Amino acid sequence: MTLTAEEMSARDAWFREHWSRHVPFNREIGLEIVDWEPGFVRGRLKYQDKLSAHDGLFHGGVLATALDSVGGGCVAAGHDYNLGSRFTTVSMTVQYMGVAPGEPEVLVEGTCVKRGRRLNFSRSQVVTHDGRILAEAVLTISASGERPRVGAVERTPAS
Repeated sequence: MTLTAEEMSARDAWFREHWSRHVPFNREIGLEIVDWEPGFVRGRLKYQDKLSAHDGLFHGGVLATALDSVGGGCVAAGHDYNLGSRFTTVSMTVQYMGVAPGEPEVLVEGTCVKRGRRLNFSRSQVVTHDGRILAEAVLTISASGERPRVGAVERTPAS
């Protein structure tokens, strides 16, 4: 069965909402999705002491998580859902390039650089508001099979 343009649009909207409000770990670290366009996603991550490696610095694992989430999201954004809707990170390479002590928040931006039938490739970066790159990642994302409950109404998370 081939999805109609309306069904594709509805799935894209569902995934945007899912990534923005219903991925528990994104909520736990406070990753807020602020832009969702075909092949591009931008998130905002506010510094919190619980996300720290050292006083005033984001933990590298938190930044890697945000890179992974946004790197997968940019593949989902504008994806041809006829090819599948279960997104899985197959590989991710992260390079840390700097720290930003006292930075109240960072941006995490991802771009889908190549779409395939099953494997897709993206790049994501953690940047400061003045444009300094703190970390970047190259990801391979599988999009195959059907994600359970895709399109279903998800419960609103507790505050």
